[in-house]
Amino acid sequence: MSVWALGINHNTAPLDLRGRFAFALDQIAPTLSGLRAALGAANPHRRVESAIISTCNRTEVYCAGEQSALDHTMRWLAQSGGVSTDLLRSHAYVLEDGTAARHAFRVASGLDSMVLGEAQILGQMKDAVRAAESAGALGSTLNQLFQRSFAVAKEVRTSTEIGAHSISMAAAAVRLAGQIFEDLGKTRVLFIGAGEMVELTATHFAARNPASMAIANRTLERGEHLASRFGAQVLRLAELPERLHEFDIVVSCTASTLPIVGLGAVERALRKRRHRPMFMVDLAVPRDIEPEVKALQDVYLYTVDDLATVVQTAQASRQAAVEQAEAIIDAGVQSFMHWLDQRDPQHGVVPLIRQIHEQTEQWSAIELARARRRLARGEDVEAVLQALSRGLSRKMLHGTMAELRTGDPQAREATARTASRLFLRSQSKKPL
Repeated sequence: MSVWALGINHNTAPLDLRGRFAFALDQIAPTLSGLRAALGAANPHRRVESAIISTCNRTEVYCAGEQSALDHTMRWLAQSGGVSTDLLRSHAYVLEDGTAARHAFRVASGLDSMVLGEAQILGQMKDAVRAAESAGALGSTLNQLFQRSFAVAKEVRTSTEIGAHSISMAAAAVRLAGQIFEDLGKTRVLFIGAGEMVELTATHFAARNPASMAIANRTLERGEHLASRFGAQVLRLAELPERLHEFDIVVSCTASTLPIVGLGAVERALRKRRHRPMFMVDLAVPRDIEPEVKALQDVYLYTVDDLATVVQTAQASRQAAVEQAEAIIDAGVQSFMHWLDQRDPQHGVVPLIRQIHEQTEQWSAIELARARRRLARGEDVEAVLQALSRGLSRKMLHGTMAELRTGDPQAREATARTASRLFLRSQSKKPL
């Protein structure tokens, strides 16, 4: 069995390219169906397991099958994003077997994130696994890979200080806003979206006691639920063009595939504000705010990539924790690869174990059928049971006994040692 992964993230691809490959959670199932159909078109790659992890910082495809199909997977992903295979390949990373496992473990542990040690990625990975499982795309190999990833991530977070003193994207947004406005207590803050990132960012801003907060969301009920936590107003997305000027700070993070806040809306808002500054943070991939907005005077627009330098400030001081985490990951990778090697159809022990179980079940079925026939004829029960026991023993020992009686002396000696170890276990435990 082969495991492979490919993806793009904040280190390898610009924001606009990542936006082409952003999949909302409800898109995962049909997307996986398309991937499996594409791989199934090539006969050697049938019955491929697959999963997709898509966040604001990364999109990654994980697969497992009898043979690696990296090229097929690359072509499919490029087509799904509407770009050439060469362009995607120039920004993508491709991983196989041990390196793929190591990457998954590092991602789950927060070591590959823009925010070192971030906790949100683990929940996002678990959501992706559940989506793949619901779509029927997850098999034993990928399930084992991800479950081991979660276990390693838990050990990293409990055994190291990898997440200590980290600066989150939300905290970075508050810090930057404080550089523009002297007193955040006098600002009015608008949040567009009602997901996990908006909730986290709203929590950080609420701690600074702004003058007012508002939540704008496509689903009014969900917006009201979040707004009730912070005593915030609730807006419909349709109200944004007319009310945007009311807010000093705008933070947006939705799953929309098209921009929600356009250049024209911001220009009109600035005129109504008489060019008082606006601080805007676009944490969405693809973008929620048109990139042209950044060129306007009196607008300070930051994207998720713009915050990268801010959130990396404490990384050097946590190098010791990183080294500890990498050691834990090394052990996890070795364990997973051992598990994978055991299932190799040619050299692994698991296929042999399955064959042995199947053989013994066949022998048992034969002897049981024979015993039932003798019992039906009215033969003595004790005699039938003894015959059943002898029949099973002879079938199971026949091959070993034949090897001990035939072959060259060297082969018989090796067989004898193996047979002694396997069948004379009670004697081997006796003291010398």
